[in-house]
Amino acid sequence: MAFPTKKLIDDPNDVVTEFIEGLVETYPGLQYLDGFPQVKVVLRADVSAATYDKVAIISGGGSGHEPAHAGFVGEGMLTAAICGDIFSSPPVDSILAGIRAVTGPKGCLLVVKNYTGDRLNFGLAAEIAKSEGYKVETVIVGDDCALPPPRGIAGRRGLAGTILVHKVAGAAAAGGLSLADVAAEAKHASEIVGTMGVALTVCTIPGQVASDRLGPGKMELGLGIHGEPGAAVADIQPVNVVVSHVLQQILSTETNYVPITRGERVVLMVNGLGGTPTMELMITAGKTVPKLQLEHGLAVDRVYTGSFMTSLDMAGFSISIMKADPVILQRLDAPTKAPYWPVAADGNHPPAKIPVPIPASRTAKTDEPRSRPQQLNEQGQILEVAIEAAANAIINLKDNLNEWDGKVGDGDCGSTMYRGAKAILEDIKDYPLNDASETVGEIGSSIGRSMGGTSGIIYTIFFKAAHSVLKASSHSGVTSKQWAEALATSIAAVSKYGGASAGYRTLLDALIPASSVLEEKLNSGDDPCTAFVLSSEAALAGAQSTVDMQAQAGRSTYISGEILSTIPDPGAMAAATWYRAAALAVKAKYQS
Repeated sequence: MAFPTKKLIDDPNDVVTEFIEGLVETYPGLQYLDGFPQVKVVLRADVSAATYDKVAIISGGGSGHEPAHAGFVGEGMLTAAICGDIFSSPPVDSILAGIRAVTGPKGCLLVVKNYTGDRLNFGLAAEIAKSEGYKVETVIVGDDCALPPPRGIAGRRGLAGTILVHKVAGAAAAGGLSLADVAAEAKHASEIVGTMGVALTVCTIPGQVASDRLGPGKMELGLGIHGEPGAAVADIQPVNVVVSHVLQQILSTETNYVPITRGERVVLMVNGLGGTPTMELMITAGKTVPKLQLEHGLAVDRVYTGSFMTSLDMAGFSISIMKADPVILQRLDAPTKAPYWPVAADGNHPPAKIPVPIPASRTAKTDEPRSRPQQLNEQGQILEVAIEAAANAIINLKDNLNEWDGKVGDGDCGSTMYRGAKAILEDIKDYPLNDASETVGEIGSSIGRSMGGTSGIIYTIFFKAAHSVLKASSHSGVTSKQWAEALATSIAAVSKYGGASAGYRTLLDALIPASSVLEEKLNSGDDPCTAFVLSSEAALAGAQSTVDMQAQAGRSTYISGEILSTIPDPGAMAAATWYRAAALAVKAKYQS
């Protein structure tokens, strides 16, 4: 079945040159030769054949495998990349132009994937360059492990393992080695790496319609990077199963494609084929490492996961396994400025997981456990009655809150607040009530565990912010002004993270007036209990005033002003209710 595809392409004939232009605009360390469309060569901007005193590393091939090969041009990797048309080997003249542009007295190494067109064109270019006096060596990479050992001259295909060979060769050249030594290291690397690919879809050639020859529910094992058919078509299997099959194929002792045996160390590359999300590639990597360790007895020294050598937009992945030794690891870890080589993948791995940090079991200012004291001091008694009164007031208001919220929201404000209140009443038996700051923090934990939704987050922020302020208080007790400061800080935190402020028709329209009146009365010398009660009246008045406000936050923003003008904001009414209940309970406690 053929179907049209959507692509960000103007002219299919220009995709390679336009890709190069965009790449060079993006990375200032890259340039290209001014020979479009016949000559498509990306090279290091800091290298000139006349002055370059190291071995040049040159690779390339048909385009459509991006970021390979041009994305790996940079100090420590490729010196130049020769780009052919889509899935077509670059012409000899283009390869020669690249050789002439970057090859100095120490010569150049051509790293060539094992495809007939690449071998012939790079081979002819090498011979012509030698006749012109250049020192040229060639390494052919054939890392494909999917097909039976070939009997003809075609040999194994070059796949994503070539990228690891690029890195080894580039690092050796950057270290100042001779052409013969660089070529020897690259050849050694090419002989100890194996790759196999798995595809879920075929790729889309620019300007052509895509054909899903696989059909629904099918995947292809061992395909090449040009969309050519693979070794077999099979039903899609879980990642675990697919990875096991691929590793068995690469590490098979029957084909003996790579000289890797149990007890040795390896490097792993999980390569996306162009249309595979990073999440799926990481899942694949996470399945592959333990299988290499447990099922094959191999130590995994490095893991490279990403899209390195693709097949346009093909969905799928390939796995490359390279035998590791100290020199290989040194070359892979060597610095490079190639823009698409994965950073932060070098070095030995610490343990993959560490314990989740937990809060300290006690504060620095006291050795008293966070549990209900056997004997409550005056502060503890006041906190207890205030908390119980506030929670019970919310429980009693549940139905009203749900009714109001059913008209201006999603109808669950009362139920959400009820869950938080019930959790507080259940947990209060374990609150360290003689320690105000820790008690407030525990209220936040009870709410965070039980309420859920936006209200749960808002109130957890509210109480945790207050806890941070109150922690600075002395152990002898929290002063009224410290309570006022905690309230103001909590309001500021809710406003900061929630985005609302006064007049937005939220709980802040109850709490902001309360905070203002409390601070004003305390500063004027009023009794703290009186100031608390007066501020609770301001809270209730503020909540009731939301009837006249147009919502600017929450689900009420979708409700017409006509409906809003008949109902106060449920969140503001809830805040005013528990605040006033706490104030009246504290007043009654003092009077008794």
